[in-house]
Amino acid sequence: MMHSQSNTITDSLNIRKVYDMSLLNGKSYDWLDHLSNEIGSRLSGSYGAEQAVQYTKAELEKLGLDKVWLQPVMVPKWTRGGREFAYVQTGPGETRNVNITALGGSVATGEGGTKAQVIEVQGIEQLKEYGKENIEGRIVFYNRPMRADHIQTFDAYGGCVDQRYSGAKEAAKYGAVGVIVRSMNLRMDDLPHTGSMSYGDTPVKDRIPAAAISTNDAEYLSSILKIQKDLKFYFKMNCEQHEDVESYNVIGEITGTKYPDEIMVVGGHLDSWDLGDGSHDDGAGVVQSMEVLRLFKEIGYEPKRTIRVVLFMNEENGLRGGKKYAEVAASKSEEHIFALESDAGGFTPRGFGITATDQQFNKILSWKGLFEPYLIHYFKKGGGGADIGPLEGGDTVLAGLRPDSQRYFDHHHAANDTFDAVNKRELELGAATMASLVYLVDKYGLGNISNDSAELPD
Repeated sequence: MMHSQSNTITDSLNIRKVYDMSLLNGKSYDWLDHLSNEIGSRLSGSYGAEQAVQYTKAELEKLGLDKVWLQPVMVPKWTRGGREFAYVQTGPGETRNVNITALGGSVATGEGGTKAQVIEVQGIEQLKEYGKENIEGRIVFYNRPMRADHIQTFDAYGGCVDQRYSGAKEAAKYGAVGVIVRSMNLRMDDLPHTGSMSYGDTPVKDRIPAAAISTNDAEYLSSILKIQKDLKFYFKMNCEQHEDVESYNVIGEITGTKYPDEIMVVGGHLDSWDLGDGSHDDGAGVVQSMEVLRLFKEIGYEPKRTIRVVLFMNEENGLRGGKKYAEVAASKSEEHIFALESDAGGFTPRGFGITATDQQFNKILSWKGLFEPYLIHYFKKGGGGADIGPLEGGDTVLAGLRPDSQRYFDHHHAANDTFDAVNKRELELGAATMASLVYLVDKYGLGNISNDSAELPD
């Protein structure tokens, strides 16, 4: 059903209030400034992560929400140790230093580092082609690049991230002594990009060190291997996996005035990698989600349904926060009708990816005209986010904010994911766009429950 003219006018005016408040009197950029520049990186289990928990809880309490609390969750603790070092050796005394970074969860090299010949592959599937006789005792160099012809850069990322996540586990089966992975980055630069990796059920004694290499140095290594196949690669890493530690999801809510038992979540993840300060991934999503509730308080909007901001811990290397939140929700038989996540950077918002039934999706699509004045045009079925993924099921609708992604992987998991890379106006537009969708879902529902039917617009 389409909006009546009176509904359209009312909604247009309310959405305009949301955008005006975010752009003229926003708090998201100031919050991000503190998270990034006063606290810094927030790897799960770190002091920075604990500081971020306390800071965001205190800031949510200042908003006058109905409830703010911490939800305990056990998270992994991995530390990088001293800076990594690597070089390519083409002859006695002939070396060239290259830029690497340990992948999150990797074991360290030995005290003296790891040095071996290199075998280049374009992906995990090529290991079988070479076999143990060509891989044993060598370092496997995964050099499949992100495909530049994908307009949606997350598709390019998805097409090669398996070599980062599972590359060490698979190479170890063939007797490799280490793994070097081309950074997940569409740009040519000298910055190595970290990210999570897993050994699966590989015994600890059989685990091999894994590092990412910058795109420029990956190109160099690949080109020199064509000339000199017997070159040696050396790298030294000092990382360590510790026992799990307790951390928290940070949660705040505005209780619904009419349907308080129907919960809508908006969130991002509070943890980040340790190379930059996590401004795009995912400081931006954290402060945008906080801003949604602040905007409603500022414009005097009283939601019919309970709106909950959840700042998840440990998305980057375990998803423990998202799983714990869903687990607790299920144990309390909470009814989540909608969840929106921002975890794709603080760039200019373009729209949303939405996991919903056809009927639910078409209802959201009917609101598209309300977003067009703000240049929001992308509404695509399929999407959400890693942290809200565990809530999927039943009639719960999942949505993910979709900013322009063309520059996102220039910064993703790298040392240049810093505050200066985030544009204030783009960040504020994203927060307002999220708040606008939450407002519309709250006002009209999505057909999740029977008592929505009387609330449908004409």
